[in-house]
Amino acid sequence: MILNFEQYKERWNVHSDSMIKPGLESIKRALTLLHNPQEKLKVVHVAGTNGKGSTIAFLEQMALNHGLSVGKFMSPCVVDVHDQIQINGKPITQKQMDVVFQQMKHAGISGLLTDFELLTCAAFLHFANEQVDLVLLETGLGGLEDSTNVVNPLVSIITSIALEHTQILGHTIKQIAQHKAGIVKYGKPVVIGKLPEEALTVVKQKAHIQQSPLYAYDETFTVEADEQGEKYINFKEKIIIEKLKRKLLGAHQGENMALAITAFIEMAKILQIEVQIDLVRQSVGCTSLPSRFEQVFPNVYFDGAHNPASIEKLIETIKQQLPNKRIRFVLGMVADKDIEKVLRSLETISDEFYFVDFQNTRAAKAKDLLHLSKAKKKVILKDCIPFIQSSVNFEGITFVTGSLYLLAEIRNQLRI
Repeated sequence: MILNFEQYKERWNVHSDSMIKPGLESIKRALTLLHNPQEKLKVVHVAGTNGKGSTIAFLEQMALNHGLSVGKFMSPCVVDVHDQIQINGKPITQKQMDVVFQQMKHAGISGLLTDFELLTCAAFLHFANEQVDLVLLETGLGGLEDSTNVVNPLVSIITSIALEHTQILGHTIKQIAQHKAGIVKYGKPVVIGKLPEEALTVVKQKAHIQQSPLYAYDETFTVEADEQGEKYINFKEKIIIEKLKRKLLGAHQGENMALAITAFIEMAKILQIEVQIDLVRQSVGCTSLPSRFEQVFPNVYFDGAHNPASIEKLIETIKQQLPNKRIRFVLGMVADKDIEKVLRSLETISDEFYFVDFQNTRAAKAKDLLHLSKAKKKVILKDCIPFIQSSVNFEGITFVTGSLYLLAEIRNQLRI
């Protein structure tokens, strides 16, 4: 479900299917009718199980600080559909969305696409209409058969690979890696994070076949602790950037930062932009992202961790940043995630859980989460808003987590 997307479909009488249908045939047909706006764009394409949003946020800030206009397409939404399509950090307006829907209506693509494919077309049109210098494009699901995989990017990034969406992407790391590696294009650099050995083998093979220069974390570049922050080291390019201080917390964000810096260096070569170290340092220091260890009120944090891999990163960051604090969780999840594994992990640092229902066709029932939980204190919250608001007075820390869809719904209700 894409919040507030239906109003545009109804207004312009443009139909699309809410189902997920992997494959590129339909979107290629639609884009042909739209005169292929994606071919006018300079793109960095980002896939991965976790870390996509943060890596894009770092990249966006670097590009903006170097004077580029930047389009960004991401999912799911933070508040509603408008913030999934942004230029220079500003969501697409209602008027601009109406313009692209009018273009799609006149092109005759109604009924050809899924909701996400239609939104992808809207993003490409908006970025082409506004003639942005750069587009940061996040895959929706996988890579190979994702609707965004119709571009020929300047650089591809694969942030991480873990088991996810196994019904669609496959039940092994190797199968999922084959999907993610689908965004690697002939002769174009690919930057990759720490990947499991099986996944690393798949991606390296794909890069070799595609003759794509490969930049791998801990092989080609890395991040080390620095007396005044962190130090980025690019062995291949012989570039060192010291005194990096991140606003985004957690060791994993250091890795995402390094991916972004490496991709920016490669992208800058192609665009013939001089990389200014001071601007990179400044960008790292001011990059933030909603729902990534985000303190929204005193004693209340939002974090969009929603699978075992991202939950482990959240736990590491809590232990690092909030040692000896009493922790409790407000949790809602979609049903196709590994709920039991997530609960067992979270239960290692808290014995107090509040389960919530939220408006999404894939949402797990709060009562089912309660049943699966082994926590000593577990409650179903019928209305979590007063509870979250009152948590500012809690002698400990309340984390709202489990699904970015849940956080979007709560943000709308709290108007934050």
